[in-house]
Amino acid sequence: MPLPTTKNLLHDSFRVGISVKGFDGLLEVISGVALWFVSPAQMSALVKSLTEHMLTRIPHGYISRHLLAASQGFTNDSREFAAYYLLSHGFVKVVLVACLLMNKLWAYPLTIAVFGLFMLYQVHRFTQTHSMSMILLTIFDALIIYLTWVEFKQQEKRIKSERASSELAE
Repeated sequence: MPLPTTKNLLHDSFRVGISVKGFDGLLEVISGVALWFVSPAQMSALVKSLTEHMLTRIPHGYISRHLLAASQGFTNDSREFAAYYLLSHGFVKVVLVACLLMNKLWAYPLTIAVFGLFMLYQVHRFTQTHSMSMILLTIFDALIIYLTWVEFKQQEKRIKSERASSELAE
C-alpha cells in the first residue's frame, strides 16, 4: 500500500475538519431551536435532573456545579441571545461547509474570512472568561483556515488546468 502524499493528507484533513465543523454547526442549529422553546425554569429543572446523579457521586464536581449555577442564572434575555447566537452561528457554518463540499470556489475565501471573525470573537471571549476551550477552539479554527487556504489553492490550480486543457482542445 503506497504512503499517502502530503497533498492527499492535507485534502483528507480538510474534508474531515470541515465535516466536523458542519456537524458542529448542525448541533448548534438544533440546540438553538431547542433553546427557543425551553423556558429558563425548564432549563434549570433539566440541568438539575441531569447533574443530580453526578453531584451525589462527586459533590464538589466542577462541571456539575458550573452547569447548575449557569442554568439557575438563565433569564429569558440570555435564552434568546443564546438561541439567536447558536442558530446564526450554526446556520453560517452549515451553509459554508455545504458550499465547500460542493467545491464552490467563492466559498473558500468567505469561509476563511468568517472563521477568522469567529477566531477574533473567541479571543475576545477568552480575555473575559479565560476559558481554555476558547483557546482550543481558536487553534482548531486556525487549522481549518490553513487547510481551507491550501485546498483553495489546489482548487484554483485544478480549474486553471481544466480551462487550459479545454482551450487546447478547441
